[in-house]
Amino acid sequence: MKSVKVRLELNGKQTTLARKHAGTARFAYNWGLAKSHEAIEKGEKRLSAIDLHKLWVAEVKSANKWTYEVSKCAPQQALRNLDEAYRRVFKVKGTHPPRFKKKGIKDKFYLEGSIQIQENRIKLPKFGWLKCSEILPNAEVKNVVVSSRAKHWFVSFKVEHKPIETEKKQAKIGVD
Repeated sequence: MKSVKVRLELNGKQTTLARKHAGTARFAYNWGLAKSHEAIEKGEKRLSAIDLHKLWVAEVKSANKWTYEVSKCAPQQALRNLDEAYRRVFKVKGTHPPRFKKKGIKDKFYLEGSIQIQENRIKLPKFGWLKCSEILPNAEVKNVVVSSRAKHWFVSFKVEHKPIETEKKQAKIGVD
């Protein structure tokens, strides 16, 4: 597999929609972290990503209509990322527990579904066709991560890649 990360050329509406997706993902992560803290303080078992998602749909999504403006993948993956962060704390020594995310710092979200690529454009769910700054590889893409760095939005994904094998011209090479 080979990773591809390309800058997106978004217009005003697309930038607003990207910010909404990132904001919803951040809100879901912080909400899930608060729920996990509550459970731990009460001495209960920490909630898994699946449990958090069920609570999200029952409590948050039904009460806040703005969550329907974005793809369902953004909050789902944020809750999975939170679950993975908690697991990492117990597996890797020296890892700090998950912290609340701040607005505008490392904003990102995950999308999956019907994603298509044509030359320098990519079609994402809820967004439609987005222009990219480079020609994209002609490959099948199942999911993407859209992130923001220095006021620019980027899309990253993985594609199948077969490295080109080259002939060895010499048996050994010496380096000083």
